[in-house]
Amino acid sequence: MLSEAVRLREAGRPEEARERLVALAAELPDDAEVAYQTAWVHDTLGLEAEAVPYYERALRGTGLSDDDRRGALLGLGSTYRILGRYEEAVTTLGAGATEFPDDGGLKTFLAMALYNTGRTHDAMETLLTLLVTTSKDPEIAGYRPAIEEYAKDLDATVR
Repeated sequence: MLSEAVRLREAGRPEEARERLVALAAELPDDAEVAYQTAWVHDTLGLEAEAVPYYERALRGTGLSDDDRRGALLGLGSTYRILGRYEEAVTTLGAGATEFPDDGGLKTFLAMALYNTGRTHDAMETLLTLLVTTSKDPEIAGYRPAIEEYAKDLDATVR
């Protein structure tokens, strides 16, 4: 039944998928994968507040693949941010970025949440560091040492 609901979501039929997943989540409250898929379909439908408890349940459970755990952390953190729960977003996305240090998506959403909490320095440091470590642009690569230095302190002047 889970695979059928996922296929419905992927086929552009999220309302039908949601109905099946909500019923399945009620039957299997300890199934982390079902909870994750249920959260995801709620997010797809713009039902962020309804997605939160499912994301939280998925992350409390066991059995998520690394990709699904990463997706649940990003989904929950992003959803917290959309709902104005900025500190929870920073905590969740920060934990995700620590657990999955190579995930640029988590770091990008973390930077947005940091910005929302007024931590603009941390947000810029996160984004600039991500930029210089992932960009293939030769112009950026040429300035990598300077950008890395400025990422630490954008307010620095000539010393």
